[in-house]
Amino acid sequence: MTPSRTFTGEAEPNGPGAGAAAPIWRRLRFEAGQAAEREPTLASYLNATVLNHDRFSAALCYQLAQKAGGPDMSALQVREICEQAYASDPSIVAAAERDMQAVLDRDPATRSTLQPFLFFKGFLALQTHRVGHWLWGQGRETLAFFLQSRTSELYAVDIHPAAPFGSGVFIDHATGIVIGETARVGDDVSMLHGVTLGGTGKVFTDRHPKIERGVLLGAGAKVLGAITVGEEARVGSGSVVLTDVPPRCSVAGVPARPVGGACAEPSKTMDQTFDTGI
Repeated sequence: MTPSRTFTGEAEPNGPGAGAAAPIWRRLRFEAGQAAEREPTLASYLNATVLNHDRFSAALCYQLAQKAGGPDMSALQVREICEQAYASDPSIVAAAERDMQAVLDRDPATRSTLQPFLFFKGFLALQTHRVGHWLWGQGRETLAFFLQSRTSELYAVDIHPAAPFGSGVFIDHATGIVIGETARVGDDVSMLHGVTLGGTGKVFTDRHPKIERGVLLGAGAKVLGAITVGEEARVGSGSVVLTDVPPRCSVAGVPARPVGGACAEPSKTMDQTFDTGI
């Protein structure tokens, strides 16, 4: 497994006209080639999605477009939008690579880079959202909402395009994720299926949670209102969080209350057990 670090995904200079591929991209191409040899039935698909491209960003544009394209907007049109986003803001590509590394590091079911890139709806939904968020920042709100709608239809993940995400984010299984307009998700966060970052009431200003760096949100956790879940905190599965959670604190229950002792890097350990003292 490659070390945890951020890569650009593009060719790195190594003399005029030459370059060495970044490790994530090199690994993805290698594993795609191996898979094509082992499963010839998928060779054409693997060539189209990975092996025919010369850099990670180009392959990702193609993959997201093939998924999101349809009768209302062709895959080619979606691909052009992704290319615009990546050219305008290369940090989107760097974030996507950190997201992929997060999947490799934190999901024991992941056997290769091909799984998140081709099949994992948490990874694919997040990358589509990143493009939609870029569109939102450009004032292209209708198109951003179109991508949000397609993401919801395809992946059962509903994230408002205004919501910013850090990098190194892992969304496991992903079904039923709902994240509101004024929510914010920091770097190195992990969340499981059924998580809601929702608002309360009908206020039009800041009304959604802020999830800080390194937080773990268990399956089915509901975090409601303009509250903050502090760095490296842990929210138990099925909990309903209505008040701020201090950094490195574990909370669980309905409503959620502190349980057990302090935790450290829960989003990386993915440890969802609590020492309740019982």
